[in-house]
Amino acid sequence: MFLRTIVLRAIACAALFVAVHGCAVAQQPLVLTGTIPLPNVQGRIDHFGFDPKGRLFVSALGNNTEEVIDISAGRVAHSIGGIPKPQGVAYSPEVSKLFVGSDEGKLYIYDGISLDLITAIDFGDDVDNLRYDGASKRLYVGYGDAESGAIGIVDAATNKRLDEEFKVEAHPESFQLETAGQNIYVNVPDLKQIAVINRSTHAIARWPLTLESNFPMALDEAEHRLFVVTRAPARLAVLDTKSGRIVAALPCVQNSDDVYYDAARKRIYVPGGRPLRAPWQDSVRGGRPHGWIFWKGREGLRPLLSGCARPRRPWGRSVDLYRAGLKKQVSNGGSRVHNKIRFPYVRVVWSGELPGLQRP
Repeated sequence: MFLRTIVLRAIACAALFVAVHGCAVAQQPLVLTGTIPLPNVQGRIDHFGFDPKGRLFVSALGNNTEEVIDISAGRVAHSIGGIPKPQGVAYSPEVSKLFVGSDEGKLYIYDGISLDLITAIDFGDDVDNLRYDGASKRLYVGYGDAESGAIGIVDAATNKRLDEEFKVEAHPESFQLETAGQNIYVNVPDLKQIAVINRSTHAIARWPLTLESNFPMALDEAEHRLFVVTRAPARLAVLDTKSGRIVAALPCVQNSDDVYYDAARKRIYVPGGRPLRAPWQDSVRGGRPHGWIFWKGREGLRPLLSGCARPRRPWGRSVDLYRAGLKKQVSNGGSRVHNKIRFPYVRVVWSGELPGLQRP
């Protein structure tokens, strides 16, 4: 079984899985404050979303449910069933609605208070990543296959699908919206490129990539940087959004499906399945980016933990809550009780900011 750890920072949530070679002395940028078990969840977990009032939404793809977690109470408050293979999830506080995408091609819209189903919109195939724009009250929907792939738009207030959409010529993976500008940056791994859509003119630029399988993406709009994680090979690529050029590419965890940029702390959080072999550093300002390891599943543990204790039982599923900003020395791995399951762990952090990145 696989472990899915969800890291919550300050008032937002982020997942963090970053690994390095060996069991080494490290600093701790986040501190574990609690664990919320998911006892009724089986199978793979996909994306998750956040309600500023303190609810976390977890797409339990293998369980065909959307799990609603009350963070302050530390428990699963509700489980929404009947969603075949839920994937992307987004919440609109302005209209109090929850949006969940299904691999089977539908977008499900729920009342944000009662969590009753309002309606479902059929996009045809593979509704995956969702992004909500609070200023326009529009939901952007990544959907489709190799022929129908597009970014669709739904009016969150009326629950109506708009005629306006952007064809990207293959299935779109993670995408990010500019808030001050008009661009949408879209990972299109089947075409080995990033599509850059201008929402005003509908013009679409194409940035080719030499790295393959570009799934996760995060945007630092203020510094004109786009963070893209690839799987073949496993790299964190940093692109200049003014030119589309890759300015840095460094080793990263494998099989990542999400990446998050913490602008306040200048940190990147990358969830992944198998560990990277070396850290990266910021050569411009002399610091090092932050990372803290946990591994998902036995496959990610085996390459690194030859000198550490092995898991005694299969993985359980739970949500780990963390408080950001603390640093503490830890040493040489050890074990932590997680949902009454003891498993080995190693934690590493590199402190500093992230303007230009290269391997040390």
